[in-house]
Amino acid sequence: MKPEKYYDVPELRTLRAIIEYGTQRGQDKKQFMYTNAGGEVCTATFNQTWQRLRNLGCYLLGLGLEGKKIAILSENSYEWIVVYYAILASKNIAVPLDSKLDTDELTHQLTNCAVDGIFYSDKYADKVQALGGIIPAHAFRIAELPQLLEKGAALDGSAFDALQISPDDLACIVYTSGTTAKSKGVMLSHGNVASDVVASCRVMKGGHAIGFLPLNHTYSWVGALFSGYILAEWGYICPSLKTISDDIQTYHPQNFSAVPLVVETIYDRIWRTARKTGRDAVLKKGLRISRFLLKLGIDCRRKLFKTIHDQLGGNLELIVCGGAALDPAHEQFMQDIGITVINGYGITECSPAVTCNRVNNFKPGSVGLPLPCNEVKIHDPDEDGVGEIYVRGSNVMVGYYNDPEATAAAFDGDWLRTGDFGRMDEDGFLYFVGRKKNLIVLSNGKNVSPEELEDRLSRIPYVREVLVYEEERRITAEFFLDEEEPEARIRLKEDVRALNQTLPSFKQIQKTKIRDTEFPKTTTLKLIRANRDA
Repeated sequence: MKPEKYYDVPELRTLRAIIEYGTQRGQDKKQFMYTNAGGEVCTATFNQTWQRLRNLGCYLLGLGLEGKKIAILSENSYEWIVVYYAILASKNIAVPLDSKLDTDELTHQLTNCAVDGIFYSDKYADKVQALGGIIPAHAFRIAELPQLLEKGAALDGSAFDALQISPDDLACIVYTSGTTAKSKGVMLSHGNVASDVVASCRVMKGGHAIGFLPLNHTYSWVGALFSGYILAEWGYICPSLKTISDDIQTYHPQNFSAVPLVVETIYDRIWRTARKTGRDAVLKKGLRISRFLLKLGIDCRRKLFKTIHDQLGGNLELIVCGGAALDPAHEQFMQDIGITVINGYGITECSPAVTCNRVNNFKPGSVGLPLPCNEVKIHDPDEDGVGEIYVRGSNVMVGYYNDPEATAAAFDGDWLRTGDFGRMDEDGFLYFVGRKKNLIVLSNGKNVSPEELEDRLSRIPYVREVLVYEEERRITAEFFLDEEEPEARIRLKEDVRALNQTLPSFKQIQKTKIRDTEFPKTTTLKLIRANRDA
């Protein structure tokens, strides 16, 4: 194992401290590019963003909103970011909402934490109106943000400038996703999120990026919104997942954060294009040459695979990946063509990053080493070293809002029970196995992780998506296939049979299904499990 290398990042203990630090470094450098409501591409500097968030912060304080819970319901936009920064910098508590949720779940979340204010975009005005009597007294249309900024600019800003924020002050209440149970509000302090951002930037550097993951998700905060301040790098805010391919071509990112499904999509598209153009044999030969030259210390990957790099914007060097298991074959392929995929593990309750591989210290198939802000251990491991992942550190949540019982159940002393299963090797690399709540418990008492089987099944070349679950007491695999692959449906049974021969009998797939459409997904592109709970 290589010794750890840490980059020089100051000890910034609150999110406002990170914002101020980044503004002083960035000043008139470009911070964000975005498309406004009129379809124009705009640029904002670090100083411009600061002035806007300061004006809005002054306006909120002028209304008596300090230490209050303020929700955001909007699609990704620069305005979302300004509102979010302003809430935090004015010592209020942000409640970022998932705009895809139905009215019942939004009602639960807003009622559960009794929000004092809400910012909403016109796109979701109907949802806000449907909330009826629970709409807080302070409700602001994001379209009216310019007028609010003018009002804030006219106020005495001394109160905003003098605000003292402690690492222990509550910064956000983030609701976990759920389908069969009500979501819980994860309380994250300024110190929680700031320590996670600082730790992440101490183990990884990056250049300009594009952001397309939902801004209400904690992954976006560490991957873009606050790390950008520490790195003093700019990013383009993608307005929609539908525009990602065009945005990559237009803004030429050096890196972006993603979930494994995005990496798999890139991988599949590269091979599909190669087959369609009759160049798959050339690609395979190029991979062999690349691996051989790398063993000799010669790196020609960007020249050998220039066409692929050009299709990905020409500058892409790094993809930071998390949220689900990543196929090691996809990870290795991207490495072979000159794009490093840094896989990691995290959960909302840990702000969210817990572990990640390093650019110069990684193991394919693992989710990396612990960040310097936390410790990780495997609780009650079985004969294979697999047990529940426990975490403790400065990034671990305060608790669940208004739910002391759930908070108590989440901790074993000062260790957070993640509800995830994994194992650690002798070098401290963590390997994610699956979610405790997804485990298939067989009649013989054996536990089967569906994620482990999905990882194996997803390596079948024509399998685009797969879910494994128990149905009628049988382990069932449901597939969405690449229909462009000849005889995919016919070949599936034989390929599943071949995989079963490599598995213990109790883990073998006993039933297969093929669906005609993609699986429904969460806003972070995770496949939705019908049996998943909060």
